[in-house]
Amino acid sequence: MTERPTSGTERNLAVRLAASRLATRAVMVVERAWPLLLPLLLVVALFLSVTWLGLFARLPDIARFAVVALFGAAALAALYPLRFFSLPTASEIDTRIEAANALLHSPLRVQTDRPGGEAGEFAQALWREHQKRMAARLDSLGTDLPATGVARRDPWAVRAVVALLLVVSLAFSYGPQGGRIGDAFSAAGTRDAVPPRIDAWVTPPGYTGKPPIFLSTDATRKDGTFTVPQGSDVTVRITGGANDETVVYAETNGNSREIKPDAPAKTDTAANGPAPANAVHQFNGKLITDGALVLKSGNDELGRWAFAVTPDIAPQIRFAGEPRRAANGTAEINYQIDDDYGPAKALAEFKLAEQQAPDARPLYGAPEMSLALPRRGAKNNAARTTKDLTDHVWAGASVKVTLEATDGAGQTARSETKTWTLPERPFANPLARAVIEQRRLLALDANARPRVLDLMDAITLRPEDTFDSMSNYLGLTSARSRLKLASTDDELRGVVSYLWDLALGIENGSLSNAEKRLRQAQQALQDALQNGASDEEIDKLMKELRQAMADFMRELAQRNPQGKEQPLPDDARVLSENDLKRMMDQIEDLAKSGDRDKAQQLLSELQDMMNNLRTARRQNQNQQNSEMRQQMDKLGDIMRRQQEMMNETYRTDRQQRRQNGEEGTDQDMPGQQGQQRPDSNEGQQNGAGGDKPMTPEEFADALKQLQEGQGKLKSDLEKLKKDLEGMGMEPNEGFGEAGRSMGDAEQSLGGGESGAAVGQQGRALEALRRGAKDMMQQLQAMQGDDGNTQGRRDRGGSRDPLDRPTRSDGPDENSSVKVPDQIDMQRAREILDAIRKRLGNALSPDIERSYLERLLNLK
Repeated sequence: MTERPTSGTERNLAVRLAASRLATRAVMVVERAWPLLLPLLLVVALFLSVTWLGLFARLPDIARFAVVALFGAAALAALYPLRFFSLPTASEIDTRIEAANALLHSPLRVQTDRPGGEAGEFAQALWREHQKRMAARLDSLGTDLPATGVARRDPWAVRAVVALLLVVSLAFSYGPQGGRIGDAFSAAGTRDAVPPRIDAWVTPPGYTGKPPIFLSTDATRKDGTFTVPQGSDVTVRITGGANDETVVYAETNGNSREIKPDAPAKTDTAANGPAPANAVHQFNGKLITDGALVLKSGNDELGRWAFAVTPDIAPQIRFAGEPRRAANGTAEINYQIDDDYGPAKALAEFKLAEQQAPDARPLYGAPEMSLALPRRGAKNNAARTTKDLTDHVWAGASVKVTLEATDGAGQTARSETKTWTLPERPFANPLARAVIEQRRLLALDANARPRVLDLMDAITLRPEDTFDSMSNYLGLTSARSRLKLASTDDELRGVVSYLWDLALGIENGSLSNAEKRLRQAQQALQDALQNGASDEEIDKLMKELRQAMADFMRELAQRNPQGKEQPLPDDARVLSENDLKRMMDQIEDLAKSGDRDKAQQLLSELQDMMNNLRTARRQNQNQQNSEMRQQMDKLGDIMRRQQEMMNETYRTDRQQRRQNGEEGTDQDMPGQQGQQRPDSNEGQQNGAGGDKPMTPEEFADALKQLQEGQGKLKSDLEKLKKDLEGMGMEPNEGFGEAGRSMGDAEQSLGGGESGAAVGQQGRALEALRRGAKDMMQQLQAMQGDDGNTQGRRDRGGSRDPLDRPTRSDGPDENSSVKVPDQIDMQRAREILDAIRKRLGNALSPDIERSYLERLLNLK
């Protein structure tokens, strides 16, 4: 017997020995049981393979019961070898451990043995010392693998063939011809007792907007032929049945094609397993040509449906007028698209009309312009698309435009090709125009970089004469450096983009950026409405549009030179901030209520109003520029009168000197050095009996008239300065110096000092010239975006400055968007809530749920 362990080492040894013996016992049990269980497992595997392959379902009842009985007898015979199984003893386990670990002198059995006979204390101590030394060999005990010896009994590996057959039959059982275990124990009559349920329907393509057609209902069984669109999906679902159903589509031209079943669907079964009567098989196919759908079970025909397939007509697209430049400078294309179910997408394709050089290396491709689709149900299928292409490098070039439309079936149509000059952004500033020209040269041909560098060098050669702002000079210098260092096409495209921003900065400052953000926000919302975006995305885009609109209006107000509103005609209507807010609220309400077509139209109307607002602003700027030109004309008239007065003062002073005998002291007028005087032949005339000498009274009267004229000229200059300040301009010091010189000349003429008055008048004229030059620079800086009224819409007396109908015109006959009132929008919300509530009902049929989901997804 084993003595009770008295130390930690002995306890650890006992634990290791117990674990090793347990593992060895399991190995020996598997080693003895596996050869005895293998025949029974092979019989069970063969039975399952025959069942899953569906052989029992195809055998007659007598043969099936005979095969089942044969398998039962084989299973009973395979149980006979189990009577020879015995569990391993403790001694056999220890012997197996010593043999597996190659332990000599039986160190494991020594731990449980004891000396024979009556042993003294010395013998007991010697035996314990021997056990400790043997225990030292038991630090690491392992277990070998089971040696069943099956390979010797089955040299041909029949067991592997049975295992492979079992795996293949299991995979086959998931197919439409696979069998179930219950087939071996159920009679054929029992399986066919429940008649199958047949559901069949046709689903037209989504782009047609037509509802599904249910073929197996009582209302449609009487219909001889069903008319369906081409490309419709036909579905036949069979619940139950004999699992041998076939679906064939027989075309009218004599061809037939079999529709294969889908993967087996889940059945409505209880928790204890599937029932054969509820097996579901589904067939799906497409209807391309006229024919009949035939459902058979073996040789029996279960259903037949005839179809007349309506072919999908290819779309047609054409121009509805010439492409043109809209009021805000964007490209505008009017067109018509005809299609039986409506187009899926449309675009405008651009090509350069002029042939480029063979070795040209353009940096950009053709501009992209997606076309808005006409509203479903429109009378003439007309549509209009505007897009800002002024920032594209092809802007201003002659292009060939071709429209292309694609329907839901993938059919494509192209329109005729029109040649058109792509609208470009007009630049009033000569420096901005030069930058844009360099940008166009570089973008159309990267090989033109040396020429562009030479043009930049020419512009920056004399910056004091070319640039009014140091920032513009530094920007162009930076662009030249970037162009010179660019080594890849991407870097060159970066230079092209930088030149565009530089030109905008030179021309308009920050207002162009606000307009660009507004257009981007409007286009993003237009695309979202067209693509059926979610309400969350519509909310986000509406916030961006409101912010962009506020920034644009704020920048527009800051650009007003007078710092106040321009006067409007008496019959003009004002577009207030509340009007814009109300229109955007209506757009958001229409989009959320599901009427997105009207929301798109109202958004287009808002875009037109903003375009007209910009056009009106340009008209105001043109009017303002006209007023500035009038002031410039007044300044020119003052300078002309000052020049004539100086000449008259000079002649009067010269004649007085001649009468006083001071002819030789004549001096040239200020500002006339090195030039011939306007009265250079006067001396010859006088010498030859010309002008009559003036008396002192006549000379005093002439100076008095000159003094009054000089005073009147000074008053006109002061009035001109006030008018310029009222228009937002700041007269420079030249006008002040001219006024002081005029005042000095007036005093000198009053004191009879005509010679001093001539010099003072010359200084006044020179100061006026400096003031006129500064005034011209301010006038160029204060001009509007482009001052161009090209593309302005003609308005009759019935339209306000924003191209809106006046209140007295009555109702708008299909020329504006009909916005639903509050009752209509409330009714739309109630319908949507009812649909969502019905979808939330778990008891609703799948077909009804699918139909309601398509209703919610309609655009």
